[in-house]
Amino acid sequence: MTTHKINSGYRALLQSAKNTVAASDIPKIRKALDLAIKTCGESETITGEPKILHALSVARIVAGEMGLGITSIITALLHDSYDYLTVNERDIEKKFGSKVVEILKGFSRISSIDSMQSSYQAENFRKLLLSLADDVRVILIKLVERLEYMRNLDNAPEKEKIPLSSETYFLYAPLAHRLGFYNIKSELEDLAVKYLEPEQYRYVEERLKQTTASRNKLIRDFSRPLQEKLIKQGFRFTIKSRTKSIHSIMQKMKQQGIDFDEVYDIFAIRIIIDSEKGNDKSDCWRVYSVVTDLYQPNPSRLRDWISVPKSNGYESLHTTVVGPRGKWVEVQIRSRRMDEVAEKGLAAHFRYKGVKGEGGLEMWLTRMREILESSDKEDRDFLDQVRSGLYTDEVFVFTPKGDLRQLPAGATVLDFAFDIHTDIGSSCVAGKVNGKNVTIKHVLQNGDHVDIIRSKNQKPKQDWLSFVVTNKAKTKIKLALNEEKAKAASDGKEILMRRLKNWKIPYGDSVIQKLINHYGFKTAQDLYYMIDTGKIELLEIKEILQEPDSSVSRTVQSPVPEKEIKATISSQFTDYLLIEDKVEGLDYRLAKCCNPVFGDSIFGFITISEGIKIHRTGCPNAHNLMSKYPYRVIAARWSEAKTGTSFITSIKISGVEQVGIVNRISEVISDFTITVRNFSYSMENSMFEGTISLLVPNNDVLYAFMKKIQSIKGVLKVVRQNN
Repeated sequence: MTTHKINSGYRALLQSAKNTVAASDIPKIRKALDLAIKTCGESETITGEPKILHALSVARIVAGEMGLGITSIITALLHDSYDYLTVNERDIEKKFGSKVVEILKGFSRISSIDSMQSSYQAENFRKLLLSLADDVRVILIKLVERLEYMRNLDNAPEKEKIPLSSETYFLYAPLAHRLGFYNIKSELEDLAVKYLEPEQYRYVEERLKQTTASRNKLIRDFSRPLQEKLIKQGFRFTIKSRTKSIHSIMQKMKQQGIDFDEVYDIFAIRIIIDSEKGNDKSDCWRVYSVVTDLYQPNPSRLRDWISVPKSNGYESLHTTVVGPRGKWVEVQIRSRRMDEVAEKGLAAHFRYKGVKGEGGLEMWLTRMREILESSDKEDRDFLDQVRSGLYTDEVFVFTPKGDLRQLPAGATVLDFAFDIHTDIGSSCVAGKVNGKNVTIKHVLQNGDHVDIIRSKNQKPKQDWLSFVVTNKAKTKIKLALNEEKAKAASDGKEILMRRLKNWKIPYGDSVIQKLINHYGFKTAQDLYYMIDTGKIELLEIKEILQEPDSSVSRTVQSPVPEKEIKATISSQFTDYLLIEDKVEGLDYRLAKCCNPVFGDSIFGFITISEGIKIHRTGCPNAHNLMSKYPYRVIAARWSEAKTGTSFITSIKISGVEQVGIVNRISEVISDFTITVRNFSYSMENSMFEGTISLLVPNNDVLYAFMKKIQSIKGVLKVVRQNN
């Protein structure tokens, strides 16, 4: 590794830090770099990059893209070195200050987080969130470290790519979103789907390149009259254009079932105003007036995050208008201060003290701590709660006294009641929204005025968990239900002990275990609870206990440890599948939910009873499997397929009814080396819809076939189906 690369990285770091670091602090940065060089030596990161260059990149992003200061820059430079430093802690504190040591210690505590270990993602993320309580900069540097890894993921071993991408997509990107780093969030999502859904990613990327020239012309035509009018009115401003991220386009195509050409808001125009302090909100509305005078707005697409900012501090005014050539254009209007908060998240957010919405992040952190402190440590529930808390929009509603309360989108009257106080939630029977009586399930909308109707006879119920969305409500309901169950179980235990005494059967562990085994309960508490609620007859218990052991003994099958998963199925696929980490005793089978075809991007998933299932990375179940069970995901790829091997798949065709359309589809089928297993279609209201189930040798043939079908007159859409 050349000194030239280190010096080049160092110069880039100083350039990025010029607005956040005083000249007198530069020697400290150099000292930290020298210490890092000495400690890192020639060691490399997971992506094969020299650790010292990685540390320089992380420090540069922390300074330039996050706008953090000297403490964070020094910490970023030393984040990979701290555990291997030859100098003691006191010397580091003397050179760089106590805060640097504190953050490095926090980072060291979470450095064990590793997607590649056979540990559950929820536990990793729990550690990550706990680090928020120490110093938020720990988590910011962790975010940037992950961004740097993802930028270099092409060089990582194949088996590391999917688990790293999955964890990035499900945990790190939402965390960046919640902390207000929109640019980093978008880049993390794009880099993750590049590996999780490579075919779709490449398709959208290619289409964006093809449409660049026409898009740029539309932006110029749209901006010119707007600039003239804003200058006339005396505004000082900057107009930028922002193309929608590849991930956002892919999401829209999936959710709405549309092709790239039908995504109308591919780009947005951003107007950033230089406003005097205190005038920024009124200036934004004045600019909105200019935009809507020139171009017809869509009233349903107005988003006002100026009056009530998002919980991460984001403030902006969004509208969608009809631009030149009848194209829809999204316009975002914000002040320079608002733009810096949107671009640089937390760092800028806390720099502007006293801005409205600053308490939002504190509210979110409080909610996160509630989850962490909850007695319910079921990993899957924890992960789902955290993710729902990370990636959600908000609604703002009013109490009867006019206080503003902030809740996640989809919150109900019952969520609102628990948000005010646990006792109010527990006794809630109904609500009044804007003066009208509603049930506790009623979903709240922005601006609603909510009043709670209570009853002293009301108690939390199990079905409440099915419709509340806030973590606070879920946690408090579960606690109340558990307390109630514990009380009932205590009563049930007393009942059983009295009866056993009457029957002259000694109470003991062996007796209780026999009953637990017979009924298939997990714990003794479940048994006692069922006795108290009358769901188990005491006479039936007497019969079970008085029967001879040989006739009543039942073996309770314990869950199979994942290390000992065995498969009994034979495999016909091993000839053309290469599994990176071969697992002895397991065969491979193609998943029926997505029907992979030779050439598709794939991964293996270890099942409990059916060996390894091979899924497409674009499979609708893939994201769920990767996020919840990353330790069971195995990298897989195709080797050379044997001649004559065929793969089943199906496509859906829709279009306008045309005379002879079925014959034309049949002609295309006869031109290809494919076998059709089934072809069904229907025509209704002048529309044609058909499904073809077919056998193909590889995905090249499949996509060529789909392209040919797409070219038939009257066909509007051809998509690959998931079963």
